[in-house]
Amino acid sequence: MTENWIILGATSSMARAFARAVAQEGAQVFLAGRDMADLEATAADCLLRGAPLAEALRFDARNPDDFANIIQRVQSEDGMLNVAVFVGSMPPQDAIDDDPSLIVGTVTDNYAGPAQFLQAITPEMEARGGGTVVGVGSVAGDRGRIGNYVYGSAKAGFHTYLSGLRNRLTRFGGHVVTVKPGFVDTAMTWGIEGMFLVAPPEKVATDILKAVRKKKNVIYTPFFWWIIMTIIKSIPEPIFKKMSV
Repeated sequence: MTENWIILGATSSMARAFARAVAQEGAQVFLAGRDMADLEATAADCLLRGAPLAEALRFDARNPDDFANIIQRVQSEDGMLNVAVFVGSMPPQDAIDDDPSLIVGTVTDNYAGPAQFLQAITPEMEARGGGTVVGVGSVAGDRGRIGNYVYGSAKAGFHTYLSGLRNRLTRFGGHVVTVKPGFVDTAMTWGIEGMFLVAPPEKVATDILKAVRKKKNVIYTPFFWWIIMTIIKSIPEPIFKKMSV
């Protein structure tokens, strides 16, 4: 059966690595994002790597009109529909402190927009007998921290949404993988102080594909972030609120 992957936020380095990986497996890829020139370049690369079809589609998490256009386009393709969500933005917390209006865009990019798209395409996936959703969240969603708690709260909301969607799609033969990356070498993390154990995007893409094949529910990538976050989540609140982690 033909595999179709809709990749939201396909201009990110993680998404690009994932698109190349599924293209090599023979999947059709629909690369969705705002920078059409970048998407077209990735589409050409995917075709060279073995994708029978690779298209660039416009997607802005803050513009619901884009959602219907993408869904309408993929409805004409046979086979299983899969969606990988790499969309996100992370304004510095101090910028949000100075301008609280940035919260709306942060929540829309990281949670509300992707969730709205997934909610709209889920009936089509159910009608086809399932499919896979990959939702890329963040370890930042595991606990509110002083350095990025608005971003973290948006990712936490997305994690919870994905958990509920997993329950729904499972009943129709589908599956949802929640991905919690640590620090990854991407444009979003470029120049941030205090970065450590930074993973290459290709490592994340490989971990995601393994999780898809094994139908994992939640993964941390690289895996050692599960250990780090288990420790962080276990710190009592009276102590944690005095820490700068």
